[in-house]
Amino acid sequence: MAPDVSGKGILLKVDPIADAFRAEVKDGLAAPHRTPTLVGILATGATPSRFYADFTRKQCEGLGVRFILKEVGSAVKQNEGEEARSDGDGVEEAIIEANEDDNVDGIMVYYPIFGGQQDHYLQQIVSPLKDVEGLHSKFHYNLYHNIRFITPASLASTIPSSKVVQPVIDDIPPPGTVKSIIPCTPLGVVKCLEYIGVYNKILTYGDRAYGKTVTVINRSEVVGRPLAALLANDGARVFSVDIDSIQEYTKRPRSSNLTSAGQYLPHHTSHLCTLSLEECLAISDVVISAVPSASYKVKTEWLKEGCVCVNVAADKNFEKDVRDKASIYIPAVGKVTILMLLRNLYV
Repeated sequence: MAPDVSGKGILLKVDPIADAFRAEVKDGLAAPHRTPTLVGILATGATPSRFYADFTRKQCEGLGVRFILKEVGSAVKQNEGEEARSDGDGVEEAIIEANEDDNVDGIMVYYPIFGGQQDHYLQQIVSPLKDVEGLHSKFHYNLYHNIRFITPASLASTIPSSKVVQPVIDDIPPPGTVKSIIPCTPLGVVKCLEYIGVYNKILTYGDRAYGKTVTVINRSEVVGRPLAALLANDGARVFSVDIDSIQEYTKRPRSSNLTSAGQYLPHHTSHLCTLSLEECLAISDVVISAVPSASYKVKTEWLKEGCVCVNVAADKNFEKDVRDKASIYIPAVGKVTILMLLRNLYV
């Protein structure tokens, strides 16, 4: 990639990153010798959700996936004289129907619908056997506890595993296990960071972000918190920033009395952080923002010189001069996110 002659950091579109995974996903989807079916459920008339549904369809068509868009609620076009439908009308029934359809391999729902706890409830209705977004609590539990491989039978259990997590040496599932689904947006961000070299391939698998300090702004259960946990479980020191607090995620014990056999914990722990956002940004090698607000901006003057900035939100969370400080700025990750979602159809 050619350097910017103006001296600014690189503006990196994710197309080459997406292209690197597109062939992998296409091969993976072709392996079962059966065309997989993905059902998308659109329950609102929101423009971003409609755009994402259309984008999903195009990606599926390009990769040989059968895509069915189920429109319910206010997404359904009204005929003259018909009573208007509300956001979310029929969404629960549509999810259950897709769960019970043996011809359906994956389900995705276009959120937000109701917002907050009601959307969280809907995420738990989607069968974990068909959840390609990785939003079911079973997958969040596995992610937060750094459980990377599971037996398929465990998805039918209502009791979380109490087994001690064994260290893993690579990303190949041991016999009799499969990869636990990781929420597709956090996974997409990690794949972007791997691509640009934030993850050090020389280090042990599962600890390749060691030595990096990362700030993740927004602690939602959809993107922010899972992403912060994922990075911390990969060895990074992570500041998780939300409206009312900053937490530090790390799997390195706070005690300095470490033995060579116990350099880090099986999974990350979180602690309240006394640093301000400005102080966190000043020491962060990577800054990721996922705030769903057009008015929120990360101050360029607070950034560490040479850091990597990643915008995850639909709105741009960084100021226009972000590349005056950032060595690399990734303005959007959606094209990688959708490939991670489709990848979850076969992993």
